[in-house]
Amino acid sequence: PNSGARIMSLQEPEKKMSKSDNNLNNIITLLDSSDIIRKKVKRAVTDSGSEIRYDKSQPGISNLISMYALLTDTSFKTVEKTFEGKMYSDFKVELGDIMTDCLSPVQKKYTEIINDRAYLESILSKGAENAYYRARKTLSKVYRKVGFIPRKSAP
Repeated sequence: PNSGARIMSLQEPEKKMSKSDNNLNNIITLLDSSDIIRKKVKRAVTDSGSEIRYDKSQPGISNLISMYALLTDTSFKTVEKTFEGKMYSDFKVELGDIMTDCLSPVQKKYTEIINDRAYLESILSKGAENAYYRARKTLSKVYRKVGFIPRKSAP
């Protein structure tokens, strides 16, 4: 329902969220722990007022509503109705929980892969073989086009 929503910085809601941001409090990374995610969301900039309502004149709360709507696949209006009469802090706690739940399977799979040394080495080995094959093939084409004579292999 919200394919046009853009996720903005947690501390500067007028600025797009970016992994290259120097301030790590502006972003949620895939490997942030549950505690860190909740802290970052709790500290996220909101606007003066207390109504949880999507409004372009209130970029802070609107940004958080966008995140919530995207993660729960609901509309802004549904989010507004869900949190009608509730405080920003209630909303932020639930958003932090949803983000944590959403990233948990990714983090679990990452941990599983990063701890499987044999699997990682096999991936690196296959990549190295592929790169070597492509490089030899490209170099062979270059030699032919430039007119170089390829080296003879030692017997």
